[in-house]
Amino acid sequence: MTEPSLKEKTARGLLWGGLSNGLQQGLNLLFGILLARMLTPADYGMVGMLTIFSLIAGTLQESGFISALANRREVSQRDYDAVFWFSAGVSLVLYVVLFFMSPLIARFYGEPELTPLARYSFLGFLMASLGTAPSAYLFRNLMVRQKAQAAVVALVLSGTVGVALAYNGFAYWGIATQSLVYTATVTACYWIFSRWRPTLRVDFRPLCGLFAYSSRLIVTNLFTHVNNNFFSVILGRFYTGADVGNYNQANKWNTMGHSLISGMVGGVAQPVLAQVGDDAGRQARVFRKMLRFTAFVSFPAMLGLSLVAPELITIAVTDKWAASADILRLLCVGGAFVPVTTLYSNLILSQGRSSWFMRSNIVQGLVQLAAALLLYRFGLYVMFSVYVGINIAWLLVWHTMAHRTLRLTLSCAMRDILPFAAVAAGAMAVAHLAAAPLCSVYAVFAVKVVVAAAVYVGVMYLFGAATLRESMDYLFKKRNRHD
Repeated sequence: MTEPSLKEKTARGLLWGGLSNGLQQGLNLLFGILLARMLTPADYGMVGMLTIFSLIAGTLQESGFISALANRREVSQRDYDAVFWFSAGVSLVLYVVLFFMSPLIARFYGEPELTPLARYSFLGFLMASLGTAPSAYLFRNLMVRQKAQAAVVALVLSGTVGVALAYNGFAYWGIATQSLVYTATVTACYWIFSRWRPTLRVDFRPLCGLFAYSSRLIVTNLFTHVNNNFFSVILGRFYTGADVGNYNQANKWNTMGHSLISGMVGGVAQPVLAQVGDDAGRQARVFRKMLRFTAFVSFPAMLGLSLVAPELITIAVTDKWAASADILRLLCVGGAFVPVTTLYSNLILSQGRSSWFMRSNIVQGLVQLAAALLLYRFGLYVMFSVYVGINIAWLLVWHTMAHRTLRLTLSCAMRDILPFAAVAAGAMAVAHLAAAPLCSVYAVFAVKVVVAAAVYVGVMYLFGAATLRESMDYLFKKRNRHD
């Protein structure tokens, strides 16, 4: 049997990656709803307070080596061995440090129960370290099907365990166990699927060449994790565990929404923009077309999610999570701009400006953290509103960087974005008024969705929006002769 070509591997990877992402989103949604119905916001809050520590530790032990190995022209047994022993060693040291720091973490939050929970939960990144080298092997060799299978098996097994424990009253211990089962299962599957096995030779010299590439990834990932999770720390310290849980529930739905759109755009944006990078004019045209499509999809989807937030939360996870709906409404307004930001960042990366990308993420994270620390005493919604405002305003920073190479004016970018935002906002307002007289939560939800979609598509069609026409042509497999 002949070895599959790179093209064949890539096609298979795209197929399995797409199927896996869809299936994983569905499983996450299913188990998330089941668990949220059985557990309380305070239960989620207990685990949420520890998330940032696990993510930072996980980033340090992985150290960007998976991506670094994938980008190396030649990789030897020594390289994989060095990554394996380094990751295992670093994670063991980090676990010991966090084990003895757990009482301090519990004292910081004012929750004594966090000490044993932290020591139990932190076992996750220790387990994950054993899978770093096998994961790198699978990633480098485009074994996407195997990674997809590992993720699906782990989700089903861990979700089942989590639901069973929650049903039997284990509360936040069930959530922590679910996470550990997921990590252990994924790691075990990576070992099963990978042909690589470590030797007992401990030689860290191959890491010198890898660190040159991975160092920027480490810094960027650290600040990304801090930026995405600092609210859990601030809310846990100055508010209550229930507030942490409500925020995490709202953020989960918001992230699920904008990540689907960002993934759709990000999957093609960077390579396509890189291919046309030698022609600035053509790259600008391609970027603007992508920008219009992103705005066309993102604003109705995310503003629509904001519109139906109260009904969605009540229907999916019951009234006990009602407090998360108002938070979700705010976050979704900022989430509407996240796919646009993703497109800009892909443009920057396609031009080889990884240092710009890193600096922008770091500064944005620091600004948002400083704002939250200054404003937490004024209440949740003031803090979240300013956070959303900074996210939206930071688009100007991304545009400034893009302007340096593309010479794309701000007025042109706004003409590509604002019409879709304005029509989407207007459609949501009409839908809200249409549903106002209704009492049934199911009727309100259905009317809002139907009216908002009909008004948005109707206005787009009435004004002859090219993006709508092109999207319909694609869906119906027609050729657009105007291109």
